Amino acid sequence: MPTTFPALLRAAAAENPDRVFLHCASERAAEEAVTFAELERRARRVAAGLLARGLRPGDRIAVAAPNSAEWLELFFGAVSIGVVVVTLNVRYRESELEYMLNQAGARLLVTAAAAGDVDLEAFYRAFRPRIPTVEHVLFTGGTGAGERYRDLPVDPPDPADLDRRAEAVRASDPAVILYTSGTTGTPKGAVLTHASMIGSGTAQARRIGTGPDDVYFSAMPLNHVGGLTCGVTSALVGRSTLVLAPAFSPAGALDAMERHRVTMFGGVPTMLTLVLGHESFPDRDTRSVRLAMVGGANADPTLCAAIAKGFPNARLFNLYGLSEVSGACVMSAPDDDLTTVSRTLGTPLDGVRARVVDPDGHDVTEGELLVQGPGTAAGYWELPDASAEVFLPDGWVATGDIVSADPDGHLSIRGRRKEMFIQGGYNVYPVEVENVLTAHPAVAMAAGIGVPDPVLGEIGRYYLQLRPGQSVGPDELIAFCAARLADYKVPRQIELVDELPTTPSGKVAKAALRDRLATG
Repeated sequence: MPTTFPALLRAAAAENPDRVFLHCASERAAEEAVTFAELERRARRVAAGLLARGLRPGDRIAVAAPNSAEWLELFFGAVSIGVVVVTLNVRYRESELEYMLNQAGARLLVTAAAAGDVDLEAFYRAFRPRIPTVEHVLFTGGTGAGERYRDLPVDPPDPADLDRRAEAVRASDPAVILYTSGTTGTPKGAVLTHASMIGSGTAQARRIGTGPDDVYFSAMPLNHVGGLTCGVTSALVGRSTLVLAPAFSPAGALDAMERHRVTMFGGVPTMLTLVLGHESFPDRDTRSVRLAMVGGANADPTLCAAIAKGFPNARLFNLYGLSEVSGACVMSAPDDDLTTVSRTLGTPLDGVRARVVDPDGHDVTEGELLVQGPGTAAGYWELPDASAEVFLPDGWVATGDIVSADPDGHLSIRGRRKEMFIQGGYNVYPVEVENVLTAHPAVAMAAGIGVPDPVLGEIGRYYLQLRPGQSVGPDELIAFCAARLADYKVPRQIELVDELPTTPSGKVAKAALRDRLATG
């Protein structure tokens, strides 16, 4: 198995030049079919365009755009010449973008021209002075005066030169910097290598038996390992066809299933819940689906039973992973029954080892999960201290999740050592939002926790203590956050309190807030 992306794509294109790899939206069409050979050809033209812009091995470029054919041709073109791709959510705004683009030292940014009703061309005209390393901002779509992504390709590339550059890429080279927030509220760029992403994608493909006859539907964003590794890389390894949605909608997912006779459907629990609950679902033909994957959060027994009923020919798999291991590392075993899938995350993938340890590092049956395997990332970009806390000696990664281990190797999640919650499949770290809230002149202290929600799984509730003599309402505070954070991080609930509970050391006692919630 090739261990670099240029070698992997070249091998797939040589074996299946005329087979469709990708059904996806693009600037050219609402949906187009892209063969393995066509994707490689487009990637090589993009590589030539990046070289013409002065990009060289080790340089970083960033992409903040919805899933599209252009996104993938840019990714494969960049990594084929040793350029590292910084994957950003198109919903990020000023505080996130300023930190991430500067911290990564990105030289070029490709972004959508608009996101919903937000004019990103106007946004970047005002924002450019705050990202001094970025020499070019290229827009996909739109009609403004800025540079366009479609103008990136230049004269036909020099095949021999591109071949030499692709052969010089090593398995251990960084392919992606993917930002994941931490308990300090400062995002950390996980450095995913060619080998780690392909290793994780290969282990997943082997576990679920991905092959050339499979058609995999994914609406997970490509700036997330769920889209780029669990979706694209795993499908490429298996020589499968990938139906990639620009964004998730239950009706769109059901349409794609029927139109393309999808055999594998994956997403976070929210996605599955909305698909099953769509008004048209009872009349839809889901018999082609042989495998349903649930990742990103626990799949509760009720949801598992509903999936089994709604997809009668499908086997259900849980998928557990994280950015620091490039994708999946634990999945349901192929022979797990519905009860086992409902109760456990599964077992480590081939090549992955797991330990469950107490705070002193001793092996226990319930404690923090450590994993070691082919997907281990190369640390956090230019953050050696933060890397040392998570990336441990001998290749072990501290996940921060508390699990219990069965004698047969199945793992069950019990909770999170950190305070992160998952809203609609997106990781939200309260401290990052608290930092924004306390930047408001009326707010003295803020404390957030995740609370259950029937659709999104969890949402953020934030308790705020105002400064003496100040007055502000929840709507104003929510708008304040919306201007500074991605929309999935914006608080859904705000409660103003006279005083926040504190520990003897003066820290906010979030346990007391959870107790208050539990007792009503």
